[in-house]
Amino acid sequence: MNARWAYIQLQTRIVKKMLADSVRSHEIQRQVMLHKVRLCADSRFGREHGLASIRNTDDFRRQIPITDFEYLRPYMDEVRNGNPGAMFGPSTRLLMFALTSGTTEKPKLIPVTDDFIKSYKRGWKIWGLKTHIDHMDLARKDYVHLAGDWQESQTDAGVWCGSISGLAAEIRPAVVRRPFIVPPQVGKISDWTSRQYMTLRLSLPSRRVGMIVTANPLTLISLANLADQHKETLLKDLRDGTVTMPNQDVDYADSLKSRVRRVSRRRCNELEEVVNRTGRLLPRDFWPELSVVGVWMGGSVGAFIPDVRKLYGDCAFRDHGLSASEGRMTIPMNDESNAGLLDYTSNYFEFIPAAEFGNDNPTILESHELEEGQSYYILLTNSGGLFRYNIHDVVQCAGYEGQTPLLTFLHKGVHCSNMTGEKLTEYQVATAVREAFVDSQRSVETVMLVPVMDSVPRYMLLIESQADQGVERLAEAIDSRLSNLNCEYENRLKTKRLLPILPRTVPSGTWERLRNEKIANRGGTQEQYKHTFLGTSDSVLDQLPAGTLASGR
Repeated sequence: MNARWAYIQLQTRIVKKMLADSVRSHEIQRQVMLHKVRLCADSRFGREHGLASIRNTDDFRRQIPITDFEYLRPYMDEVRNGNPGAMFGPSTRLLMFALTSGTTEKPKLIPVTDDFIKSYKRGWKIWGLKTHIDHMDLARKDYVHLAGDWQESQTDAGVWCGSISGLAAEIRPAVVRRPFIVPPQVGKISDWTSRQYMTLRLSLPSRRVGMIVTANPLTLISLANLADQHKETLLKDLRDGTVTMPNQDVDYADSLKSRVRRVSRRRCNELEEVVNRTGRLLPRDFWPELSVVGVWMGGSVGAFIPDVRKLYGDCAFRDHGLSASEGRMTIPMNDESNAGLLDYTSNYFEFIPAAEFGNDNPTILESHELEEGQSYYILLTNSGGLFRYNIHDVVQCAGYEGQTPLLTFLHKGVHCSNMTGEKLTEYQVATAVREAFVDSQRSVETVMLVPVMDSVPRYMLLIESQADQGVERLAEAIDSRLSNLNCEYENRLKTKRLLPILPRTVPSGTWERLRNEKIANRGGTQEQYKHTFLGTSDSVLDQLPAGTLASGR
C-alpha cells in the first residue's frame, strides 16, 4: 500500500495541472490541433489536404471538410492493407486497430497509434487519480476492471484488431497493475458468459474489492445476475480450486489456470453465510468494502443505473466518461454526475449547434464558445487519423471549469424520430421510460419505442412478454412523461396528429437475440453495445418472428 499511495501522491500533480490549465484550454486546444496535423502531414491524406500549410484554425477548416468514416475509408483501407503512409507520417507507429460497429453496416477499424494510446492512457490516469483523491480508501483495496481483448483478429498485414481497453490493461505500469485482480487475459475468453464467470471466479476470493470499472451498466447487471444464478457452482469452485465454465467447450490461457487456487475456508464460509442469510449471492453482499462503481451514467444506458445501485449497494458512482474507440472526450471529476471536463489535452474538438446540424453551412464552434444549457454535435480530431470527424454524439454544455466546458452525453445523433415534427430524441425517450418505470414502482426493463407510419402515425412500445403485466399503464405513463419533456410531442398528441403509444409484447430473449445478431453482423463487442430505447424506423419489426407481436391493449 505504501508504494501505491506514494505513486498516487506523486502523480496528483497531473490532476492539479489539468484543472489549473483549464483557464487556458483554448490556447492548448489549438496546440493539440497543430500537433495532430503534423503527425499526418507527410502522408497521402496530408498531401491531398495540404496539412503542411495549416497554421491556424481558419486554415484547418479550409483544408479539411467535416468527415465521416466513409470519407476516410479509402485511406484507412490502405493502412489496414499494410500502407500506414496513406494516413500517417513516418514517425508514427501503428499498434492495433480498435473494432467498432458505428452507424453504418460496415464495421470500422480505428487506427491506434503510439500517440493515440499515450493520450488514451493519460485521460484514464487523470480519471483514476481524481477518483483516488476523492476516495483515499481505494489505496488499500483491490480493483475489478472488465477489459476486452485487443487481439481478436488480424488484418492481412498482420496488425491486431480488437478492444483498446485490452491493450491499455496489458501495458499498465507494474505499480498500477497490482491492485487489478482480474488479469487482462480474461478479456481473451471468447464466450461472453464464460468471461464473466472467470471474472467472478478470480475476484470473489477478495472481500476488499473497492472499485469496479466497466463502461456499460448492463455489463454490471449481467455480472451480478450471473453470480446469483451460478452461486452453488461458484462456491464449489472456490472450495475445490476449480473452474466450471458455463460453456464447457471454452478454453482459457495457462496463465489464468495458474491463478485458480483454493480459496481460504474463512472466505468460503463468509460467502456461504451470505447465501444462507439472503438467499442470494450479489455484489452488495460479497464485496462489502466496495467504494466506487465506474460506469456510464448518461444517455440511454443511464436508465439502468438504479438497478445497478440495488445490486452493488451503497457506494459512490463515478461516470466512466464519454469515450469510444475513437478516443476519450470527457473526464468526469465528481461522483454522481455524468458531466465531464472536456479532455482538452488529448484530442481537438469542434462543435455544431444541434439545431444547425445538417445545414449546408452550420456554425462551427470551439470548446470555449459553447453556451451553458445548449446541445451540440461533436467533431473529433485525434491521433488515429480522424480529422473533423462527426462521431454522431450529442452533448449538452453543463457549465465551465475555467475556459473548459463540462459536457453531459445526451444521445447518438442518429437516434432521432420525426414523423410529424415532434423531433423525438433518444435522450427524451430514455428519460421518459426511466421515469415511467419509477412511477410504476418497477425496475427499468429493456424496451424500444418504434415509429409506425399509418394514416395517423404513432409509436409502438415493444416489451418482452414476461413483463406484460401493467404494460398499458406503462405506455400511458411514457406518453405523459414524453409530453412533459417535449412540447412538440405533447402538441401532436393533443391535435391527434399522433396517436397514443401502442404497447406490444415480444418473446422473452428478443433483445438478446437482436443484440447478438447486430454484433455478429457489424462488429464491436458486448461491452460496446448500447440498447437504443428509440428505433428510428419500423424496420426492427421485420426482424421479429411472424405473429409474435401480442396485443397490449
